[in-house]
Amino acid sequence: MRLLLINGPNLNLLGSREPSIYGSETLDAIENRVKKKAEREGVSLESFQSNSEGALVDRIHMALGKVDGLLINAGAYTHTSVALRDALLSTAIPYVELHLSNTFAREDFRQKSLLADCAIGVVSGFGGMSYELAFDGMMEYLQALK
Repeated sequence: MRLLLINGPNLNLLGSREPSIYGSETLDAIENRVKKKAEREGVSLESFQSNSEGALVDRIHMALGKVDGLLINAGAYTHTSVALRDALLSTAIPYVELHLSNTFAREDFRQKSLLADCAIGVVSGFGGMSYELAFDGMMEYLQALK
């Protein structure tokens, strides 16, 4: 089983970026925790982060035929990027959308996702644990396909 974890803009600043909203844990720490969980379950997990919309689209395209599922925290692009939505739909790789904060308890513009309606699930509001919950949900989904 192979999964790809994609992180969008500004997530490289986790740990110092608005810790009252996003927590004090770094992206590296979160990714390492999920990678260890994946290793324990015999799953290959690669992670990728970019602040560039085009780089995220390119990485999704590169995953076609190489991964069984995607975990994606698209950050602000969740609310604005038709290009990311189209990349996810065109590859038809199942994905879980995830967020550190509860986007529904935030500004109006953060309450709309261009990705959620096509995701197998959405996890938000659990801080770094959202990543682990998204991983668990993806694993349950993929194992049910077998």
